[in-house]
Amino acid sequence: MNIYKAKNYQDMSRKAANIISAQIIMKPNCVLGLATGSSPVGTYRQLIEWYEKGDLDFSQVTSINLDEYKGLSPENDQSYRYFMNTNLFDHVNIDKTRTFVPNGLEPDSQKACNDYNQIIQEKGPIDLQLLGLGHNGHIGFNEPGEAFEKETHCVDLTESTIEANKRFFESEDDVPKQAYTMGIKNIMQAKKILVVVSGADKADILKEVLYGPITPEVPASILQLHNDVTIVADEAALSKIDK
Repeated sequence: MNIYKAKNYQDMSRKAANIISAQIIMKPNCVLGLATGSSPVGTYRQLIEWYEKGDLDFSQVTSINLDEYKGLSPENDQSYRYFMNTNLFDHVNIDKTRTFVPNGLEPDSQKACNDYNQIIQEKGPIDLQLLGLGHNGHIGFNEPGEAFEKETHCVDLTESTIEANKRFFESEDDVPKQAYTMGIKNIMQAKKILVVVSGADKADILKEVLYGPITPEVPASILQLHNDVTIVADEAALSKIDK
């Protein structure tokens, strides 16, 4: 596991974007696993900047997103499809027919999950999976539980995740209570994994993920078993780790 210390969020974003851009340059038709949330926004911004300078070409890239809220349409400004369009896809030359996000409007959870697993199987393997890290150790929407969920599944979001997300909605009642997410097996099958972590509020959980026991109660702890993981974290997030 490689751990890169960044000075701050901006430096973290640039370092992470460097790794992603290297992947695209080395393999122009690569498959990127992409994440949403506040952590990767700066990384996407940096990638757009390099694209605008002519340094990057997304025309052959395929992307597979980690998750989507159940019940939200792609046009809903809180959906993850909308997030990806506004934070990356609308600003680069990626073919949107090759960008995949779970179908939040599919009411049949089993069908939505089976369909997405099939996409991952057909388009994969994922060359590089980008992840953020939740305060409770979740990756994607794989919440703490009794077992590691293997493949795409529908999850009931925990109170802490709903609490963390409610700032994006008009009221807590508007926050979706369920989401479709890639499972741990889907994530672990990626060839490379890149995790971006920022802020002192993530310091305790990052230490637990890296050096604590491997347990489904801290879903990201499973990353200790992957053979190619890179953590890019700022000084605040790494503050509890003795170097």
